[in-house]
Amino acid sequence: MYFVDTHTHVYDHQFSLDRNEAIQRALEAGVKMMLLPNVDASTIAPMLELHEQYPDCTRAMMGLQPEEVKEDYKQVLSQMEKELERGIYVGVGEVGLDFYWDATFEKQQIDTFETQLNWAKQLGLPLSIHCRNAFDKMVKILEHKQDGGLHGIMHCFTGIEDEARVYLDLGFHLGLGGVTTYKNCGLKDYLPNLPLDRIVLETDAPYLAPVPCRGKRNEPAFLVHTAQKIAEILQIPVEELAAATTANAKALFQL
Repeated sequence: MYFVDTHTHVYDHQFSLDRNEAIQRALEAGVKMMLLPNVDASTIAPMLELHEQYPDCTRAMMGLQPEEVKEDYKQVLSQMEKELERGIYVGVGEVGLDFYWDATFEKQQIDTFETQLNWAKQLGLPLSIHCRNAFDKMVKILEHKQDGGLHGIMHCFTGIEDEARVYLDLGFHLGLGGVTTYKNCGLKDYLPNLPLDRIVLETDAPYLAPVPCRGKRNEPAFLVHTAQKIAEILQIPVEELAAATTANAKALFQL
């Protein structure tokens, strides 16, 4: 089987002691491609270092994660815009809105998000979008900006079916990760109603490990547990799910 982990921070410091081993475990588990979304200015170098070390099984994205938007966001965006001009990135991410802990920089987050949506349109690149406690504002912005030029993934999607439909109607794919395996995740109830050609798999490693690894540091190899659960819910062979979600990811990111 061939899986694509469409969202993993395996360059994170939590992998400093066993990063190479984690990559090997992923490859052995069938996770043959890992997409690396950026977080802030400090993660660019380690992310690119990992990609240079494993050019055949990793691809990098460039973006400023919403929780990292601070007073200096315009300088950071300027740096990232120059990075994107290098033409080595397969997507714009991780971008979005997050008002879960703090809405101090709400205006700055919105400005940052809209700027990065414009980059994606100009460059024809897919987005990896993070949305937490911001659905209404997120949809308003996407509806305003969507002219057929925006596409990508709603990363770590766990919302209700109506929210899924809104994102699908806006032209986006849904990124399903470890949360899908949790007992209290309502997504399982309507997952069979979603089009398989609009679903991709992800880990968000080192966060949100799936059952039976919940509570541990997540890693790309654990994607298989999420895939097995989703295949069980959809009542299809896991090989069919792997083939479909891999085809979706390859088409989206032109892999």
